[in-house]
Amino acid sequence: MPTSMAFTDEQEELRRTMRRFCEDRSPSTEVRRLMASTDGYSPQVWEQMASQLGLQSLSIPERYGGAGLGYVELAIVLEEMGRSLLCAPYFATVALAANALLSSDDEDACATYLPSIATGETIATLALPEDSGRWDADGVRLSAERSGSDWVLDGHKSFVVDGTIANLVLVAGCSATGVSLFAVEGDARGMTRTPLLTLDQTRKLARLEFGRTPARLIGAEGQAWPGLSRTLDLAAIALAAEEVGGAQRCLDMSVDYAKIRYQFGRPIGSFQAVKHRCADMLLQVESARSAAQYAAWCAAEDSAEVPVMANLSKATCSDAYFFTAAENIQVHGGIGFTWDHDAHLYFKRAKSSQLFLGDTAYHREQLAQRIGV
Repeated sequence: MPTSMAFTDEQEELRRTMRRFCEDRSPSTEVRRLMASTDGYSPQVWEQMASQLGLQSLSIPERYGGAGLGYVELAIVLEEMGRSLLCAPYFATVALAANALLSSDDEDACATYLPSIATGETIATLALPEDSGRWDADGVRLSAERSGSDWVLDGHKSFVVDGTIANLVLVAGCSATGVSLFAVEGDARGMTRTPLLTLDQTRKLARLEFGRTPARLIGAEGQAWPGLSRTLDLAAIALAAEEVGGAQRCLDMSVDYAKIRYQFGRPIGSFQAVKHRCADMLLQVESARSAAQYAAWCAAEDSAEVPVMANLSKATCSDAYFFTAAENIQVHGGIGFTWDHDAHLYFKRAKSSQLFLGDTAYHREQLAQRIGV
């Protein structure tokens, strides 16, 4: 159990700084512009995130050129990004790829790739699920085999976050001895990247096809799944924090609108039905925040509770985000269903996040197995 769950002054200042940055760099007009673009992010903002705020280096150990901060700080950053729907390959690079490298126990690979991730030079991602959409070891079917002293990959990966722009792709493949992890350069021979048409345009997904694509083995052959499992747990905690930020924004939008929208000569927020909706949203958001923050503290202290809290926080926060996003549309009434209003952006992100890394039923089933129910 974490020894303390009180934010320090430095952590609170990090939150204020992130909020100002996101409000300035990610207003809804910019979100809409980027989600309609091919790459889905601004290189200038990505460079500012690295050079001015050091966000890419935040949770990377100092020996690899990072800031060496913990998961609580990362959760704060992701919560603010989720609040503003910041379009950037941050989750793929930091929560997925960097964690996969750190969890691989491959010192050479970490020393090779993490410093350029920390500076923002490298955009990275993790390619794990295939067309089945499974996030477990049995879902890994991509073939990996030796070719002399090297490795080559054959097969495909799907639902790869920022897969079209990553210049480093970490790929889970099946070698003769089991699931192994490989590093593939973005311009590697035989790799084809195809953007996917998705519900949530603010988070770009891709399908990657590999045809005798050269790759570098990360860690020990056939021993990658324990590290990948930990990576998925840490990513689930990171996503839960992001979902809390989105859910809070939906609640704020509803409350603000309920104060200014008048019907029958009075604000709709004075009607009992609207009050109940907002109260239910508040309950969901605060419950989700408690789960996400506790999970982040567990991750920061490398607690034995991390696997359990990963499932619990992901299921809780996904449901809370989807509930508040749907209720936000209802509070806004007719305008909430229109393309011009931002409510649909959060609703789509909520739904995509609910399914990403496994849906709530998957995480509750995994939670039951982990606690022996």
